[in-house]
Amino acid sequence: MDFQYLNYWQEKAKNITLESRLFINGQYCQAQDNDTFDIVDPAAQRTLTQVSRGKKADVDIAVRAARDVFERGDWSQASPAKRKAVLSKLADLMELHHEELALLETLDTGKPIRHSLRDDIPGAARAIRWYAEAIDKVYGEVASTGVNELAMIVREPIGVVAAVVPWNFPLLLACWKLGPALATGNSVILKPSEKSPLTAIRLAQFAKEAGLPDGVFNVIPGFGHEAGQALSQHPDVDVITFTGSTRTGKQLLRDSGDSNMKRVWLEAGGKSANIVFADCPDLQNAAANTAAGIFYNQGQVCIAGARLLLEDSIADEFIALLKEQANNWLPGNPLDPNTTMGTLIDNAHADNVHNFIRDGESLGKLVLDGRDGKHPAAIGPTIFVDIDPNTRPGRDEIFGPVLVITRFTTEAQALELANDSDYGLGAAVWTRDLSRAHRMSRRLKAGSVFINNYNDGDMTVPFGGYKQSGNGRDKSLHALEKFSELKTIWISLES
Repeated sequence: MDFQYLNYWQEKAKNITLESRLFINGQYCQAQDNDTFDIVDPAAQRTLTQVSRGKKADVDIAVRAARDVFERGDWSQASPAKRKAVLSKLADLMELHHEELALLETLDTGKPIRHSLRDDIPGAARAIRWYAEAIDKVYGEVASTGVNELAMIVREPIGVVAAVVPWNFPLLLACWKLGPALATGNSVILKPSEKSPLTAIRLAQFAKEAGLPDGVFNVIPGFGHEAGQALSQHPDVDVITFTGSTRTGKQLLRDSGDSNMKRVWLEAGGKSANIVFADCPDLQNAAANTAAGIFYNQGQVCIAGARLLLEDSIADEFIALLKEQANNWLPGNPLDPNTTMGTLIDNAHADNVHNFIRDGESLGKLVLDGRDGKHPAAIGPTIFVDIDPNTRPGRDEIFGPVLVITRFTTEAQALELANDSDYGLGAAVWTRDLSRAHRMSRRLKAGSVFINNYNDGDMTVPFGGYKQSGNGRDKSLHALEKFSELKTIWISLES
């Protein structure tokens, strides 16, 4: 089919219409002060459009609209079956327009169109549909009481939810939050990253077409210190759900305490350990998964396997296999369906990754160098060996295609190295020993542990981390708890 070819996507990119305004109370609108900011295609190094720059005045209007519709009950009191039907229709529209959304995601972020088309957009639609299907199957409880009492435990929508999402998977991560927040009956204000707002803005129109009442879903593109902080400090926002940096997550917690003690659910940074033992059942498969685990999405993945721990006896063999696998991850034109690596999100972030690589050169052995200088935002697979785990490249989240390899000799040493991190988002263990797999998975301090795979999973399992990787969980039925209040109703019965 035509969509398998570069020319098809280049032609679509030339002719695509870009909506660039805020979406408040069911209508697109300019920012109150008419301010805008540039959206840049990091691959083509060109300005795509100017997007309305939401600030406090715009946030105040959106919060008021969201609160008004919540209190009226147009959505918050709608039956689960009604909410299911509307959200299912939204998922249908996302699937119908999947090419448009995939193209917007690629133009906005520089990620390969093959991944936007295969992963991001289907995953986003799947998240909305999954929660649509789940919401009329979640029941309350009746507590055990005496014969003269009836105690019911029910969940109710919490109110106004602010969702602040990052630029690495803009629509997918937004829908991980929108799905449960909307399904439980809340009003939502989505603040996409200023680097990647285009799919969120487009989604707003689909939500209206699907039947969401005006005010239930609002989109305020803008900067964190303006729109983001206005949301986090707003006294009439009940929940803020966030994916992004640990530094910003800490600020949101402070803002919550300084305002109305709103619930704050955070999915923050990561520096996940991928541990390969000598009894790994298939080194070739492990090497392929390891490469994907750090080089996919140009390494801009919070749960990327950025630390590879190798048992010493197989380390050299595994590194050789890994370097071969890296050949499958080479930067190219993101609009070419054959491209597996696009560009980093922008030149500034690429400069930061370059700084990490330069630091690493003085601290360990650079066995694969992804720098070629041909494109300011493109960096290919980069691998360091024998860097001290306590150095900056060994501990800090680089958020690029940079892998740091450390050798170990015993299971205890591997566990100590893996847990010696400020983060605890994910970890993986490759072993044939079932007992070892159980021991390690129980003792690794991570929200997700993968055995003989890296980062597998689906909507049925929760996603989130330990320590400074955050709190709360996205995905699964557990996410519904973040967006609802638990209420006890105790009734005394006449005897």
